[in-house]
Amino acid sequence: MPHFTVTPTGAALGARVTDIDLAKPIDADTGDRIRAAFLKHSVLLFPGQALSKEGQVRFSHLFGPPVPHPTNTKDRDAEVPEITILSNVVEAGRAIGALGNAELDFHADLVFLYTPGSVSILYCLETPDSGGDTYWASSYAAYDALSREMVERLRGLEVVYIHRNPSYNPDPPARHPLICTHPESGRSYLFVSPSSADSIPGMSAGEGRELLDELLTVATQEQFVWSHSWHAGDVVVWDNRSTLHRRDGFDESARRIMHRTQMLGPLTV
Repeated sequence: MPHFTVTPTGAALGARVTDIDLAKPIDADTGDRIRAAFLKHSVLLFPGQALSKEGQVRFSHLFGPPVPHPTNTKDRDAEVPEITILSNVVEAGRAIGALGNAELDFHADLVFLYTPGSVSILYCLETPDSGGDTYWASSYAAYDALSREMVERLRGLEVVYIHRNPSYNPDPPARHPLICTHPESGRSYLFVSPSSADSIPGMSAGEGRELLDELLTVATQEQFVWSHSWHAGDVVVWDNRSTLHRRDGFDESARRIMHRTQMLGPLTV
C-alpha cells in the first residue's frame, strides 16, 4: 500500500500531500484516500510532480471525467483536448493560453453554465519568481459563519449568472442556489460568485447586489483563506463547489504556463 503524507495548512482549508508520484498508476485504495483528503480539506497541493499531459488527465479521473473546457476552446491543447493552457506567454504574435497576467477576483469556475465546475486541477510548468499567487476561500466556513436568520433568508434564493461574453451564456441564463449541500461530504456551503452574478429573482437590482456584496465579504474573510505561491511541478486540486479562488497579477514580461483540467457537476440543495 503506497504511503503518502497529508499535512494540513493550518488555515480553514487546504493540505499539502507529499511522498507520492502522481505520474505512476494510483491503485484503488490510494485513490480512495486521496479523495477522502480532498473532501476533508477542499484544496490539495502536490508539490514536486512531473506529469505528462496524458498523466494529468489520468490523475484527473480520480475526481470525475475531465472535459475539454466548455468555453476556452482556442486554448485547448491540440493533442490532448482535456488540457487547457493558462499562460501569458506570446509566441509568433499569439498568446499560447488563456487569462494572461492580470489579477483575477474571487470567483467559482463556470457558474454561468447549467452544470458548473466541480473540481479543477492546475499543474504548474513555469511561474514567475514573484506574483501570481492563488488564494482559496472556504465556502464551508462561510456558511458556518452565517447567522441562522441569514441561512433561513437565503434558503430558496437563487442567483442568475451571466458571463460578459454573450456567446458563453445558455438561454435562459443559469440559476444556482445560494445554499447548497455537497453531494459527497454532505456539508452545507455558501455558493456565491458575484463577479458574474446578474440578479437574484424576487429582489430589486439594488437589494440583490447589496446582499451579494455582503455575502462575498463574509466568504472571503482572512481567516477563511489560504494562499499559495507557485513553484514549477506543483499540482493543485480544488473543489469548485466548496471554495472560491482568486489570483494576484504578475509582471507581464515574466513567463507563466499552467495546464488545467476541469470536471463538471450539478449543484444540489
